[in-house]
Amino acid sequence: MKYWLYIAIAGLFECVWAVGLKYTEGLTRLLPTAGTAVAIIISFYFMALALQKLPMGTAYAVWTGIGAVGVATFGMLFLGESRDILRIFCILLIVAGIIGLKLVSGAVE
Repeated sequence: MKYWLYIAIAGLFECVWAVGLKYTEGLTRLLPTAGTAVAIIISFYFMALALQKLPMGTAYAVWTGIGAVGVATFGMLFLGESRDILRIFCILLIVAGIIGLKLVSGAVE
C-alpha cells in the first residue's frame, strides 16, 4: 500500500509544480521558479519510489491523472476556468480511470 501512497504524493507534487509554472512567468521569477523546481524534484523522487513495485504504465497513468485532475480543479476554483458540466464529467472520467487502474493492478506490498 505504501507504493500507492508514494504515487499519490508524487501526483500531488505534480499539481504543485504544474500550477507553479504558471507563476514563474517563463522561469523569470526567482521564488516561483525555485518552488517549482523543488516540487518537481519531490514529485520525481516519489514517482521513482513508486516505480520500485508498481507497473510503470500504471504508475505513470495515475501520476499524470492526479496531476491533470488537480490542475484542472485548481483552474476552475481559482483561475476562473470553465466549470462546464461536460468538462467536469470528463475530469470525473479521469478519476474513474485512476480508480480502475488501482483496482486492476492487484495488491502490491
